[in-house]
Amino acid sequence: MLKKIFSSKNLKGALKESIETIVFVVVMVIIIRFFIGEIRWIPSSSMEPTLTVGDRLFIERVTRFYKKPTRGDIVVFYPPMTQLQNTPLKVFQRLTGFFCKDIAYIKRIVAKGGDKVEVKKVKDNKYKVVVNGKELKEDYILNDFDYIECNDEMYCGPMTVPEGHYFLLGDNRGNSQDSRFWGFLKEDRVIGRAIVIFWPLNRLRMLNDVKF
Repeated sequence: MLKKIFSSKNLKGALKESIETIVFVVVMVIIIRFFIGEIRWIPSSSMEPTLTVGDRLFIERVTRFYKKPTRGDIVVFYPPMTQLQNTPLKVFQRLTGFFCKDIAYIKRIVAKGGDKVEVKKVKDNKYKVVVNGKELKEDYILNDFDYIECNDEMYCGPMTVPEGHYFLLGDNRGNSQDSRFWGFLKEDRVIGRAIVIFWPLNRLRMLNDVKF
């Protein structure tokens, strides 16, 4: 009986089945992550109060095939200072998420290509984001007063966002490394839109307006 169970033929069959299962799982992971979406978690407070540390999000990648993210969307992206290597191994890691160490950020788009944007202090020492001459109504930010003070080395404007780029800010304007520090983001660096907090359950809510 033992000889029959552990025969060379049985071992080859089990090995073949295991390899086929692994290949199938990897292919399905790539298809789901590339065409549908992926799961991310929040490690910092830069998007408070909208997103808090430990929130689990679903990032959709469906709508990118027929429309671009726009103002107000919360997106996950590779920031300009993240050097993306395109070796087969690195591409595989990004497609599957397996052992991928490329740093990704999550912020809100406040201006897109062609917009004139400025971050400035207004009356009562409040800060406002002005896009195309109009102050944004941002009821989602943590505090109108708690902003990082702009200086000459920061991208506070007024300036025009180049075509094919975005200007992004964290909702916690007093504690966010965003476009004020590293400038504009190319559209092709966007991974996807955050559309729902699914965990913890007491935080369950939709984020971006989901229209497929």
